[in-house]
Amino acid sequence: MNIVVIILAVLIGWTVSERLPNRTHITPDWKGMEKPIFVQGEMMSHAALGEGEALKLPLPAVQEAVDPHIWYEEETASVIITTPDHVMRMGAEREDAELDGKALTLKHAPEVIEGTPYIPVEPLQQYLGIAVHEDRSTGAVILMRAGDSIQLAEAAPAKRDGTIAVRESGSHKAPIVLDMKAGERLRVWREEGEWFYVQADNGYTGYVKQDQVELGGVKDIPIQTFTPSRAELEWKDKQVNLVWEAVYSRNPNTADIGPMPGVNVVSPTWFSITSGTGEVRSKAAPAYVAWAHQRGYEVWGLLDNSFDPDLTTEALSSYNRRSHIIQQMIAYAKQYRLDGINIDFENVYTADKDHVVQFVREFRPYAKANGLILSIDVTPKSNSEMWSVFLDRSRLGEAVDYMMVMAYDEHWASSPRAGSVASLPWTEVSVRRIIEEDGVPPSKLVLGIPLYTRVWTETGGDEPKVSSSAVGMRRAQEIVKEQKLEGVLDERAGQNYVEYKDGDDTVRIWLEDELSLQSRVDLAQRLELGGIATWNRSFALPEAWDVLKSVHE
Repeated sequence: MNIVVIILAVLIGWTVSERLPNRTHITPDWKGMEKPIFVQGEMMSHAALGEGEALKLPLPAVQEAVDPHIWYEEETASVIITTPDHVMRMGAEREDAELDGKALTLKHAPEVIEGTPYIPVEPLQQYLGIAVHEDRSTGAVILMRAGDSIQLAEAAPAKRDGTIAVRESGSHKAPIVLDMKAGERLRVWREEGEWFYVQADNGYTGYVKQDQVELGGVKDIPIQTFTPSRAELEWKDKQVNLVWEAVYSRNPNTADIGPMPGVNVVSPTWFSITSGTGEVRSKAAPAYVAWAHQRGYEVWGLLDNSFDPDLTTEALSSYNRRSHIIQQMIAYAKQYRLDGINIDFENVYTADKDHVVQFVREFRPYAKANGLILSIDVTPKSNSEMWSVFLDRSRLGEAVDYMMVMAYDEHWASSPRAGSVASLPWTEVSVRRIIEEDGVPPSKLVLGIPLYTRVWTETGGDEPKVSSSAVGMRRAQEIVKEQKLEGVLDERAGQNYVEYKDGDDTVRIWLEDELSLQSRVDLAQRLELGGIATWNRSFALPEAWDVLKSVHE
């Protein structure tokens, strides 16, 4: 009988203890940080410095939580913030800064401590839209981002003079992190079963039973708004129909250029970065601009990197050099009354990927402020380090008005086998990959269309040697007539194909003609792209424009 009593007593004691909440209190583990930073209730690995107006946030935390594009240039110890409207540069230990190329004085200077830059909170609030709650007693900093919505609540104990327990985990057996009186404010970050994960003003985080809090309003951190670009205002309901004007030693005689129905943009290859210090050479011609504007064409001058990887590394390596390039281009745009800038960087080291993105991000506000459409040319995605991998299409797509996909050279000049310059299936896959893998909106993509083809010559037997030469549409049609050929549809390529014998050699041509051009226009329309761009004007037959103009229909 005594044994039964003992067992019952033990069971009763165990049941009571299990039902009783844990009253043990613990101190949050902030890993020795005096000013921990919290985002949505989660503590970050870097702490803040200072307090009040002198509060500074570590760059890694801002990059992780707010804007990954904030740039730190070690060579000049500069922090650079870019938005669609502004470029701001701050130097470490310096209160003099630069905003959109003009001098600006900061109340507090950035610092670099043990290699980590710390940014004053004021410019982050002004240009990135963050909000900060700082608790002076604990040192905790609650960081809220533009666009965040925070559910507010108040502690609501059963008795008005009582408290609620904020616990380490969602269990009444978990130790208490904080006791809160009625009416004290909480931020509710998420719901887990019958518990809320919350954070008090002093930064302490933990779990409370849902029936112990009273939900209040939602605090919305304003979404940042930016002035619309000319592309957003004037081009949102129009399709781009651009043609590149290849300018080598001299500009074309515009009197020799025939009608180009449907074309609304010409992009002459006028500007080149020619030195590591960022000097830009111009071949621009006022007469060409006047001719274009008289015909209703916009002029988007093309800027290239001379296709020199070492020069590109040097020219894009510092804020001062990038700014020098940008300011020259803005000056040229004003001088020649340009309507846009088309960037064409090719043959670039993969290590310079971030510098290319930063250059475009720093260029964007200046282009926008001057009413210029900013676009960039990209190749289809491939494993080529120098021609494809260096292009971060996702980040570039965020910074430009348009991205021209140069969907040609599927089989290039030195290709080991003959084939189409741009078969239709390959073209579609090239565009779809950028949409699906890089998240670039179709409305920003412009399909690059070749107005040339390659004449392939195969010499030898089972494993012939292959060579090729590029020819425009006119020359290709002349060859067809000279050889009395008739095109046969290559269904795989989606193009007309011809071949003939030249002695023992076999000559093959995948033709660019009305069939292929119409198919490309149809593709652009089916994918709801922002338009088309053709390389280049001198390769076209007059009838090409009549086909290409259907992109507007």
